[in-house]
Amino acid sequence: MQYNHPIVIQGGMGIAVSDWRLAKTVSQTGQLGVVSGTAINSVLVRRLQDGDLEGHCRRALKAFPSQSIAQKILDTYFIEGGRTALQPYKRPPMFSVESPKFLLQLTVAACFVEVWLAREGHNGVVGLNLLEKVVLPNLACLYGGLLAGVDYVIMGAGIPREIPGALDLLSQNQKAGLKVPVAGAAEDTMTYFDPQEVMEDTVLAPLKRPYFFPIVSSAILAANLKKKSTGRVDGFIVEGPLAGGHNAPPRGPMKLNDKGEPIYGERDEVCLKEMAALELPFWMAGYYATPEKLQEVRAMGAHGVQVGTLFAFSEESGVKQELKHNALKTILIEKAPEGGWIFTDPRSSPTGFPFKAARLPGTISEESIYASRKRICDLGYLRHAYQKEDGSIGQRCPAEVNDYVKKGGLLEDTVGRKCLCNALMADVGMAQIQAGGQEEISLLTAGDDLNNVARMLKDGKTSYSAREVVSYLLDLEGRTETSVQAHPTI
Repeated sequence: MQYNHPIVIQGGMGIAVSDWRLAKTVSQTGQLGVVSGTAINSVLVRRLQDGDLEGHCRRALKAFPSQSIAQKILDTYFIEGGRTALQPYKRPPMFSVESPKFLLQLTVAACFVEVWLAREGHNGVVGLNLLEKVVLPNLACLYGGLLAGVDYVIMGAGIPREIPGALDLLSQNQKAGLKVPVAGAAEDTMTYFDPQEVMEDTVLAPLKRPYFFPIVSSAILAANLKKKSTGRVDGFIVEGPLAGGHNAPPRGPMKLNDKGEPIYGERDEVCLKEMAALELPFWMAGYYATPEKLQEVRAMGAHGVQVGTLFAFSEESGVKQELKHNALKTILIEKAPEGGWIFTDPRSSPTGFPFKAARLPGTISEESIYASRKRICDLGYLRHAYQKEDGSIGQRCPAEVNDYVKKGGLLEDTVGRKCLCNALMADVGMAQIQAGGQEEISLLTAGDDLNNVARMLKDGKTSYSAREVVSYLLDLEGRTETSVQAHPTI
């Protein structure tokens, strides 16, 4: 079956690694550039506090449907010329089941800005990536993406069964809700987003409903989502355990190898024949970033591949240049630690999902640096909801210690947890300055195919562009530019 979709999907890497510049570059080649919506409200407010020196955020805000909301954001966060180097960032409020209206407005505007900038000045298609586990901001993020005309929504780190129905409602400016798992409660609670209320006096017209691609780890899950989701599923990203970022846990009891990494077996392998039988397009992700593997999986029924790591180290990615260049130099020149550059850590993520990190000097992958950081949670995207003794709902994060235990969490749940929110903000040059002047330290994620970046750095090159990645991947296809038409309004 033929589908009019891009062959290569640039992975949605948060926080702001897959920023609008990277997504725009990939989209201009005819492939699918994807922006990350993870923590996007914090990304916008920090860009504004750094002075928005090139004016991109303010230019996009001028296109936002509510100029009163845009002005309120600028009045609250914009610093002309940027903050001083040692000045802490002003943080937005944390999300709750019933988040303040201004926080929802900020999140809508932030996602709008990212998608709008990625789509500006070309006719390519743009996607938005979100994490199902980070549930509370997601409806506002989706609506901001829809306002900016996003073409695709991609979501993993969970089972996003409710998202298709939410897209149907939000595209008609109707109130949508998502279940929020609450530890200790007899049943889930709901969080809601009402465009009419959040956007206040803005005149709202029907919006394009984007394609929805959930990220799955098995054909069984894909079949379940196709059959039982609240709305239309348009395709799948099939992500294996070699992909960067969060991985699905192994099926069955968690067992670790002698290095302390999860053991994946035959039950975790995806049958491409079973995926093809679902009669929806699918893309393979996790160690498929070569032209040979692209050609191989297309011959087996896949539409294409999703690629993260090669794009993460390209010139256009959001990773700060110094970290990017130091990482490339270290990986290509120095001897890898025992076991390789990548460690799949079953403990580091507060989500409970395995999380891949590059073992690079000077990052919190080093035990001494990790141990030196005060265990606090001040961004809160990966907090868990729990029911208090009085029946109300609170939130806690196992990446902190004392507060987590005070809130009824188990001490053993905190062992080895890392504050991914602050570390990933540091990756993209927006590290918070904490009390005492301590700057948050990076933790760089990548897939097991990290050494493939060497293929992009031949003949003495020290960097490469996202366009070169696309050209490299499509080499055996005999084409580097693929014309893709955005689908009509639904």
